[in-house]
Amino acid sequence: MNVLLRLAHGIDRLSEGVGKLAIYLTLLLIGIGFYNVAARYIGRFIGQNLSSNSWIELQWYIYSVIFFLMFAYNLRHDVNVRVDFLYAKWGVRRKAWIDFLGTMLFLIPFCIMGIWATITPVLFSWRLWEMSPDPGGLPRAPIKTFIIVAFGLLLLQAIAQAIKYAAVLTGHREVQQELEQAATPVDLS
Repeated sequence: MNVLLRLAHGIDRLSEGVGKLAIYLTLLLIGIGFYNVAARYIGRFIGQNLSSNSWIELQWYIYSVIFFLMFAYNLRHDVNVRVDFLYAKWGVRRKAWIDFLGTMLFLIPFCIMGIWATITPVLFSWRLWEMSPDPGGLPRAPIKTFIIVAFGLLLLQAIAQAIKYAAVLTGHREVQQELEQAATPVDLS
């Protein structure tokens, strides 16, 4: 179990790093959004086109990347939406059983199906070097690739969570405390 827990902690570090990258990308997204708005209004005022479709598409590409990269981070910190009127009242072992079974029966197969269903369209997009239909738009293949990346990261984090739930079920109290700490708000500084 110790080897599996080390693997789970390595995956946790990966999810943390990717989550922090997404946070920094948010700052870039805000900057590009500000530029797009300012360029549109200043351009109208002076009668020049200061922006282009590529800047607008870059903004939504970055937003999409942030969204995709946060899947695993959110799972790690247990901030997924949960209707917990029953779950909140259960004990630690019962919660671990429910989380373990849900992860093994639903989340992991969902991630595998997501990768399987998207790999062919993404490869096709790369083969054709699919471009945006808008004038001056960006290529679509790189952003489509992030769908697979997101499912892959989520799959890895689901495996890490399953390992930690199994550790709780086998009596590893330190893992139980770790899961509780991960579910508390995170200091991003």
